Amino acid sequence: MFALSYRADTQVCPYILSPTCPSSQFNTMPDQAVTVQQLLTAATCSLTEVGLEDSALEAELLLRHCLGDISRSKLFLLHDQPVEQETERRFQELLQRRCQREPLQYIIGNCEFWSLEFLVSPAVLIPRPETEFLLDHSLSTLQQHSDKRPQRILDLCTGSGAIAVVLAKEFPQSEIIASDFSQEALGIAGKNISFHNLDERIHLLRADLLTAFTCTPSFDLIITNPPYVKAGDIAELEPEVRDWEPHLALSGGNTGLDSIARISRDALPLLQPGGWLFMEIGSDIGQETEQVFLEAGGYDQVKVVDDWAGRPRVLQARRRN
Repeated sequence: MFALSYRADTQVCPYILSPTCPSSQFNTMPDQAVTVQQLLTAATCSLTEVGLEDSALEAELLLRHCLGDISRSKLFLLHDQPVEQETERRFQELLQRRCQREPLQYIIGNCEFWSLEFLVSPAVLIPRPETEFLLDHSLSTLQQHSDKRPQRILDLCTGSGAIAVVLAKEFPQSEIIASDFSQEALGIAGKNISFHNLDERIHLLRADLLTAFTCTPSFDLIITNPPYVKAGDIAELEPEVRDWEPHLALSGGNTGLDSIARISRDALPLLQPGGWLFMEIGSDIGQETEQVFLEAGGYDQVKVVDDWAGRPRVLQARRRN
């Protein structure tokens, strides 16, 4: 989920200051209206100078947001149009935040996942393609190995609630519990659940992993994206992750296995015989995670599956019948 990079000093956005950026000087003439294209050109250069690869796309997304979340085609039609001063001021504020490596999704306040829109904030991890792979593999495995759809589902460490929302749409007859230890995360999840009109289907629960659940088999499916980053690796994560995303949802202890080991032990009595567990994991702890589940006993079909990039990404396990 998280690429590693070396820590760099916080950089100031060169939107106004850098003479190497075309159109960067226009802001020194407050009475002169600037066009959409000028804003995009200067912002793209600024984002490039602080090391962002998709600078042109990010500049475009920020400006579209400032202009009322307009479409890309409409922005193109406005390229030679002047921008109101208030819009330019707001754009500069958001651009400065992005130059300081605040994630674009937090600045805009939402992201797309599974072709659906989700609210995000620094209280939750930003849903990523790795988690889409978790869902994709889970759905395909259930289709291959089960002749019935899961009725009771637990989304453990729900964060934004994205997994729970997707599963509620994929399994319309299911009842879903979405749990998290963070009350702030549950607040975001609740808003996403309401946005997708799923309040009657998804129930939120504050819990420290599985400690709030009784040992009565009740779930056909447990799916989770738990903390799995090794504590010593957090300092080397990309600034967007290291400095902005919640460490509570990142750190898996010294080995990355703290939460994983607890789940392997505590999930077993909560699964119905034949019930499945799917877990997103770090690409560097695949073998260790598989061994943890094998040693837990009571599971079959234990396997670590590589993602679309060929990296270990999902642990699957099924409670023996």
